Amino acid sequence: MGISYEDFLDREYEPHESDLCCRFSIEPAADMSWADAAGRVASESSNGTWAELTVDGSITDLSAVAYHIDEDRGEIEVAYPEALFEPGSMPQILSCIAGNIMGMKAVDRIRLLDCEWPAPIVEEFPGPQYGSAVRSELLDAGDRPALATVPKPKVGLSTDQHAEVGYEAWVGGVDLLKDDENLTDQSFNPFEDRLIESLARRDDAESETGESKSYLLNVTAPGAEMLERVDMAAEHGCEFVMVDVVTTGWAAVQQVRQRCEHHDLAIHAHRAMHAAFDRVPSHGVSMRVIAQIARLCGVDHIHTGTADLGKLENEDTVGINEWLRGDCHGLRDVLPVASGGLHPGLVPELLDRLGTEIMVQAGGGIHGHPDGTRAGARALRAAVEAGVEGRSLEAAGADCPELATAVDKWGTGTPR
Repeated sequence: MGISYEDFLDREYEPHESDLCCRFSIEPAADMSWADAAGRVASESSNGTWAELTVDGSITDLSAVAYHIDEDRGEIEVAYPEALFEPGSMPQILSCIAGNIMGMKAVDRIRLLDCEWPAPIVEEFPGPQYGSAVRSELLDAGDRPALATVPKPKVGLSTDQHAEVGYEAWVGGVDLLKDDENLTDQSFNPFEDRLIESLARRDDAESETGESKSYLLNVTAPGAEMLERVDMAAEHGCEFVMVDVVTTGWAAVQQVRQRCEHHDLAIHAHRAMHAAFDRVPSHGVSMRVIAQIARLCGVDHIHTGTADLGKLENEDTVGINEWLRGDCHGLRDVLPVASGGLHPGLVPELLDRLGTEIMVQAGGGIHGHPDGTRAGARALRAAVEAGVEGRSLEAAGADCPELATAVDKWGTGTPR
């Protein structure tokens, strides 16, 4: 049989329940019609090629189908048959739906906007081990947002300094100390030393406060070394690990998820480098899809933005968070993390936009407090508890001088 680009376009096609359906925004090249461009996207991302082929027998059961074109919105929809994908391999799936098509000359721009994941594909992935349940199962946050902080400066502190900042933040009311994306195993703050000393100070903080505290330990590393760091975290009594999920790659995330299940550890996903894919609105892969991939691969929380309140560009934080909390063929939910330029004065608006089923992370908004880290942590905790209770910052500040000081310093404005 002969196969050409036209064979990958069928506007009458009704996707099967087992199809992976992807929505793209595209800008066809100047010499391409919408139909031609859509057919080429479906062809290149499945089993087509630029030359018309003659093949004995049928291979159309492995062909993607561009079944919807909306020129007004600049979008197309493509259905991929389940059999096209290796079960449980996120790298292979992405090589199809976000692979060569990102560089095709047939489109000037192309962006993977959203995916509808069918049950047969989802069931091949573990999903989160804890999800939002970490707030009560591993921490004492209950129904309020879990609170985390990164020591600042995020690199350059010695191990002793890092652990002491963690202690001050924990005692002040924060639940979690967190490494930042570029702190792993450098000479000024070695991984194992940092793990041991931070957990020792964590134990001190737990004894002093009577609350469960923990540490989001960055285990990001090449291959086997990362799994050894996961083992080390468990050996020393840490309940969480952190992975830079984009830079380390989805195959590595899947390996970490498997190892973490063995140790009953939760996974905190840092999204460093995500903007290389999602910042340009007309090209790449949306943060919504990155978050979906992370959920299937099994992270328990992931940074999704601050709904434009912080220092970073954001993309539909509310919609992404809703997807992470919603049903996905029985997978556990994911706890969204709001971070990047937050301080206590932004908390009321943040909770109004995103709700309380989140993790709130502040760095400079804690450690930059005029009275130090412990006071900054108290201010953030007071602001969050006030927001959950429906009290104003002014009323809460009357009971918490540290919060009043923070609001005097930063107000309710957004940093850049």
